[in-house]
Amino acid sequence: MTERQDNSLTFKLVYYGPAQSGKTTNLLRLHDLLSPELKGEIMTMETKDDRTLFFDLLPLGFRAPSGLLIKFRLFTVPGQVAHDGTRKAVLSRADGVVFVADSDRSQETNNAESFKSMTENCHRVGLDFEHLPLVVQFNKCDLPGAVPEAEIRQRWGTAPWPLVFAVALDGRGVEDTFRALLASLYRRHADDLGLAAEHGLDEAAFIAGGLGRA
Repeated sequence: MTERQDNSLTFKLVYYGPAQSGKTTNLLRLHDLLSPELKGEIMTMETKDDRTLFFDLLPLGFRAPSGLLIKFRLFTVPGQVAHDGTRKAVLSRADGVVFVADSDRSQETNNAESFKSMTENCHRVGLDFEHLPLVVQFNKCDLPGAVPEAEIRQRWGTAPWPLVFAVALDGRGVEDTFRALLASLYRRHADDLGLAAEHGLDEAAFIAGGLGRA
């Protein structure tokens, strides 16, 4: 979970989803959007089975009015079922998750199976899934076979998580997704970490800082 060191906090955020849904593309585009001084080098490991075997790493940080340094580390998990052990390892101690679904109708079963594996893996690594900051992104909305947004909203209408529609390849929805995750993260941890009371950091400032616009 949240890593505390002296006068700093590090949040671990994980992009989860089926193979080829666009998890890596999300991080690449987000990396492009962030201020150069706030981001580290993306680290990628690839295999013949999956474009991302382990993770993409994106460290960034900003200071609260109190001087507290807040950092974020962003990871992707491999989509292939064969790498489930690695998915659990990456998911372990996560503070927030983006589930990246593929909007193509032919991928509905893969989306459902991946979401189920995510919930099961959260429980296996000791995460409180019911209270975990989570954003669901439907990527590749520009595909001819994409399920219409209205249909997706109808299906997910009772879900407690924010829904974002994206075309990560050209950047659409990438920042909105991360912004929604930062908002959920703040609401989950503001009280227990004293972000407002002790560090003078409200939700808007937390989101702006996370986006490099503090």
